[in-house]
Amino acid sequence: MMAKAFLRRLARAQSGATAIEFALVLPVLSMMILGSIWIGLLVFTVSSLDYSVQSAARCSAVNEQLCDTTAKTVAYAEQRYTGPGATPTFTAAASDCGHSVVGEAKFDLAVVPGIKAMPLKVSACYP
Repeated sequence: MMAKAFLRRLARAQSGATAIEFALVLPVLSMMILGSIWIGLLVFTVSSLDYSVQSAARCSAVNEQLCDTTAKTVAYAEQRYTGPGATPTFTAAASDCGHSVVGEAKFDLAVVPGIKAMPLKVSACYP
């Protein structure tokens, strides 16, 4: 008899339900928040890399004084890159489409176990 009463009382008790629900939801919520931050940083890195490559390709085609050599075009692209952490490498060359610039970087994903870095590659060509 006493066991039945204890089980009934335990089934009706709700004193620790909020703490248990919070303990179950907290890991998922924190992973979603950190994942959103990392995705935002990745998008910002790609956007900044794309902007610097497009600007350098346009400078190479239009501005003869500032970007007349490939070394100056690469330096211009490096100056335009404002993204976080990743250190991109730029290459500039004349190609079939005109003046092309390629930017490559590795986005560090040290938070995710088993994934070291994500390679990023952006190219632009300006006639």
